Amino acid sequence: MNPRARRFDFLIWGGLLLVVATLLLAFLLAQLRQRAGLTKPLPVYGQIADFTLTNLDDRPVSLSDLRGHVWAADIIFTRCPGPCLQMTRQMKELQQALPPASQSKLVSLTTDADFDTPAVLKTYADRAGADTNRWLFLTGPKTDIARLAIDSLKLTTLEKKPKERTTPNDLFVHSTIFVVVDQRAQLRGVFETTGEGVDPQRAKAKILAAIRQLERGR
Repeated sequence: MNPRARRFDFLIWGGLLLVVATLLLAFLLAQLRQRAGLTKPLPVYGQIADFTLTNLDDRPVSLSDLRGHVWAADIIFTRCPGPCLQMTRQMKELQQALPPASQSKLVSLTTDADFDTPAVLKTYADRAGADTNRWLFLTGPKTDIARLAIDSLKLTTLEKKPKERTTPNDLFVHSTIFVVVDQRAQLRGVFETTGEGVDPQRAKAKILAAIRQLERGR
């Protein structure tokens, strides 16, 4: 091989090694940043307004009870013929994935307050296998639920007109997203969990990652 060809080969292999080294360095830096808690802070979407609702023990729960905790929330109703059971199963998976030492909470609001009394929610929570020390089920006046769900948590809930219902229990159109709130009652994450093209396991991983990041104060 003549010197010119050897030089060309050297440049090719040298370039490839440089690319590999750059990619490896970027990967190692990303790992170090993650371990050091230097991930990019989550955005702030808004502040949660004060509220007082009722839990399944018929006791009041207000925003002050959740301050100091990271919490994930969704909106469902117990006689839902649609995605609510899947959402509740996903919330249970979050419950199971959170370590016992975590102080994070889970919150499920009902959009069917007339039917979902504390006693009804208690039966539903028992069937779901909810740890009610961590997972809260909240009901209350419709206007108060709507104010928290729509205005603060950015969750959609809309009662269907009788002519729009396909079954007797097809009562509401509501969000299938989960949201995450930080210790200072700021909305910090919005995650779609069902629907076409959504990987439920990947969605769960993203929610858990957001909870862990906020627990670290970011």
